[in-house]
Amino acid sequence: MAVYTCDFLVIGTGIAGISFALKVAEFGRVVLISKASLDETNTVYAQGGVAAVTYEPDTFEKHISDTLICGDGLCDENVVRMVVQEAPEQIKQLSQWGVQFDRTTSGQYDLAKEGGHSQHRILHHKDNTGYVIQKALTRRAKAHKNITIFEHHFAVEIITQHHLGVSVKRKDPDITCFGAYVLDLKTQKVHTFLSKATVMATGGIGNLYHTTTNPIVATGDGIAMVYRAKGEVDNMEFIQFHPTSLYHPGERPSYLITEAMRGFGAVLKTADGKEFMHDYDKRGSLAPRDIVARAIDNEMKTRGDEFVYLDVSFKNSVEIKDHFPNIYQKCLSIGIDITKDMIPVVPAAHYLCGGIKVDMNGESTINRLYAVGECSSTGLHGANRLASNSLIEAVVYAHRAAKHIVPKLNGIEINHHVPEWNYEGTTHNEEMILITQSYKEMQEIMSNYVGIVRSNLRLERALARLEIIYRETEELYKKSILTQKLCELRNMINVGYLIIKFAQNMRESRGLHYSINYPKVKGTEF
Repeated sequence: MAVYTCDFLVIGTGIAGISFALKVAEFGRVVLISKASLDETNTVYAQGGVAAVTYEPDTFEKHISDTLICGDGLCDENVVRMVVQEAPEQIKQLSQWGVQFDRTTSGQYDLAKEGGHSQHRILHHKDNTGYVIQKALTRRAKAHKNITIFEHHFAVEIITQHHLGVSVKRKDPDITCFGAYVLDLKTQKVHTFLSKATVMATGGIGNLYHTTTNPIVATGDGIAMVYRAKGEVDNMEFIQFHPTSLYHPGERPSYLITEAMRGFGAVLKTADGKEFMHDYDKRGSLAPRDIVARAIDNEMKTRGDEFVYLDVSFKNSVEIKDHFPNIYQKCLSIGIDITKDMIPVVPAAHYLCGGIKVDMNGESTINRLYAVGECSSTGLHGANRLASNSLIEAVVYAHRAAKHIVPKLNGIEINHHVPEWNYEGTTHNEEMILITQSYKEMQEIMSNYVGIVRSNLRLERALARLEIIYRETEELYKKSILTQKLCELRNMINVGYLIIKFAQNMRESRGLHYSINYPKVKGTEF
């Protein structure tokens, strides 16, 4: 098995991972690990855009206030101020890297408005902003002489003292990351990647749920690896369900209908054409995502409907096609003309507000290990993410992590005493049905019991059932030669356990965590 060495090992290739790689590549050798191809990331599926203050009457204070309100009292205000204030400089960086945001005829940014925002501040490229960002960053990464890319490679575990025979405990300040064991998905061999600094940028956890806007690669791998290595995770109970994914049974991932469409003026309606959001919040269809998702969930359950409608047909048809060309074409492909017809939508698992706990430099509780992007818990989002704050958080933290680690590089030695991956006692698994069935059961548990609305009983039942699958999967893992599906299942079970435990410890309804046992006291249950 091969041993690779580098200065920076980056696991994950969305906006967070590639931004970091581009920022440090002039200072050392970078290895980028992608378990699929470079263009299959959560970033690609981010339609809406990037939130940043660019013009008056918008101000930093307004963006900060909107973020704090949306986070329902659990944001770290210092982090919020830092991200908001550093955002404009990172927008310039993205533009320099070749990202072309839409502009008006006067040359200014064409800013959109989304739920929870008091101002128009969303920079975008039509309705496929993430795709355009990923394409630009990928092009630069492939062209950089100091960046080596390993596509179709799956990080199995990060390497710490544990692999050197030294016992470590959670919250031990001396835990250090020396790199990662990585599975070559074409040869099924595990290689050793040693580094001075390792960056986790593995994205989200959407595939724990049946309905998700995330690509199939979003299986919580980085969070699970860090938790098993005794690193700290935080805020795992806060799963953001996007209120409006296209209702098209059998399609996976669910096609996202961007929040920018509601910012454009679209309204939510029941099957009989009645607007309902003002029954739940004075902001109507532009209320924050947690409120809108719960409102839709409630309407569907009380009415017995499988979806609600999003209606934009009353707007100018030319403007609809201009602002949302991809959504227009997608809906048209299944017989829906959004300039004339309402769009059937359902909530879908979309974004994790928690993850690997990091400081304001993106450094985790494990030495020489950083986490950026959706897999990290920075304190920016609190209990609920404000729309379009995620992409700017990713690039701001990539910048801060790069600034923090580069000056330390010369003082770090690569550990060459790491043993190769141990295959002893493992055989090819002849029972793939065990993995696929456990995968389905895990999704059933999370979707039915740990979704938009929760209860103590549902969480207890989820934990009891997940523990059975956990024991079966760990036994299979110990005796099987590794495969991607087995590793992903193991990671998702680990992450599911964390979500349930954090939810059980949250004895109030706050933001994205809503429990019928702890309803909110003030005003409305929503």
